[in-house]
Amino acid sequence: MDVKGPDTYDVVGIGFGPANLSLAIALEEHPEPFTSAFFEQRASLSWHRGMLLPSAKMQVSFLKDLATFRNPTSPYSFVAYLHASGRLARFVNNQDFYPTRKEFHDYLEWAEARLRPRVRYGSRVTALRTPAGARTPLDHALLTVRDTAPGGATRLVKARNVVIATGLVPRMPAGVEADASVWHSSEFLDRFRRHHRPLRRVAVAGAGQSAAEIVGFLHDALPDAEIYAIVPAYGYSIADNTPFANQVFDPDAIDDYFHGTRRSRDAFWHYHKNTNYSVVDSEVIKDLYRRAYDDDLAGAERLRFLNLTRVAGVKSVQNDVRVTLHSTAREESYDVDLDVLVCATGYEPMDPAAVLGDLAPWCLRDAEGRLHVDRDFRLVTAPGLHCGIYLQGGTEHTHGLSSSLLSNLATRSGEITVSIANRLAGASAGGDKGVRP
Repeated sequence: MDVKGPDTYDVVGIGFGPANLSLAIALEEHPEPFTSAFFEQRASLSWHRGMLLPSAKMQVSFLKDLATFRNPTSPYSFVAYLHASGRLARFVNNQDFYPTRKEFHDYLEWAEARLRPRVRYGSRVTALRTPAGARTPLDHALLTVRDTAPGGATRLVKARNVVIATGLVPRMPAGVEADASVWHSSEFLDRFRRHHRPLRRVAVAGAGQSAAEIVGFLHDALPDAEIYAIVPAYGYSIADNTPFANQVFDPDAIDDYFHGTRRSRDAFWHYHKNTNYSVVDSEVIKDLYRRAYDDDLAGAERLRFLNLTRVAGVKSVQNDVRVTLHSTAREESYDVDLDVLVCATGYEPMDPAAVLGDLAPWCLRDAEGRLHVDRDFRLVTAPGLHCGIYLQGGTEHTHGLSSSLLSNLATRSGEITVSIANRLAGASAGGDKGVRP
């Protein structure tokens, strides 16, 4: 009896957040047809659900959506979503470039619904494999896909090109692990809603937008609680969103970074890290200061800022969490007992090594051990591997500050799509399949 082999696709996406959703749209709109499938270990599309706080706004323009910078006439644009939702005129009347996070998430779900047949949720890609007994050149990879449901089956999928977009990894303070009383900001809302014991003393560690927004949310939601803001700097720093600084997120800036010298790349980070990293929008900063001032005026010091302070350790004590704080101002440590500690301490870049599996030895690295990535976001591989492996994220060292942000989703997905189309066309013609020495 014949046994059916694994399904074969031109493109297989690992992960299905905004990055690979944008890619799916670019594939859909390309004039040449592609066969594609996307595997996502979560049960549904999810983009920072834990931070969909009431009225929290995006930090990028609505025009930097899934498609507009690649195709301004795309039926998957944010404007098309507003039109379909009957809110286009009302949105324009807001006179605001920045929608709420909740509305942008609704937009993502609207776009995803039209592409859902391409996505397999509850499916985790555990590794890339080379076909048994295969000889070079290798023009495809095998993906081991495991259903995440209890007792879920494992199957193989064959891919001519793989696009890895597994997302950022939550980062906790050194030596601190998440538990029932220690939360990372990425799961804040879900944890908050499921927490049934009264919250009287809560601390938020971090210096960025998420930290400041959570402090404001807790101040509103817990009118009888003390809220501690643990800030490693002397206070929150303002995000530079002025026009010249924002050019660092333009598509052309990627070329300047990619082709730049080591010195020019360092300058990008030195001068413009304050556009996104450990910074807060000015209105949020002013709002928190006003809250603290009003509390002081009312004689109720509920909002306390512990500046030049970091979390040095955490341990459970009965029903509380005892947090050891270190003050760099006084170079001394002290303990604070809390009901909950929220760590809004950021994320680590995506690490594709976790899924490269058998293909890892084929992927070249630079002198510092980092994956070598070409301008089209394809990993540079040793001769003999013709299967394209592309990264959506984890390319800060080659493509700059916007690598993990929404700013260039549309153009990046378009560039990856064109690269894949050219390579597939070359393979059909029997020419060079895009392998670089």
